[in-house]
Amino acid sequence: MLLIGARWISWESNHPPIGKCVGDCYEAYKIEDAKRREAEAAMLATASPADLGKKLFTACAACHGLGGEGGVGPKLQAQTKDAIVSMLTQYKNGETRGAQSALMWGQAAALSTDDMANIGAFVESL
Repeated sequence: MLLIGARWISWESNHPPIGKCVGDCYEAYKIEDAKRREAEAAMLATASPADLGKKLFTACAACHGLGGEGGVGPKLQAQTKDAIVSMLTQYKNGETRGAQSALMWGQAAALSTDDMANIGAFVESL
């Protein structure tokens, strides 16, 4: 209950429950969700490695900048795909490459070989 002015207002009585989609609402949601998943799968099937890498690079941008210009992390612009894949592989293997290695070990640990290649393709395109 919330006191507004001189009146008590109950959130539950004045607002529909959040996240309670049942019956027709849920059936409509399932149809829309299936359409969204199909559209996403079609987009991913036709995307270039650089496009896929751009999507993954959003996790890198906080330190390396949106355009790979650097910041907390080093500049990645002008790096080749092979150089990026090599560095990410070294981090994934727990190798030390510099002061931020401990941070990069965790970032690279979840990347697949394809993920690394796609990130490399995107960075090379910058």
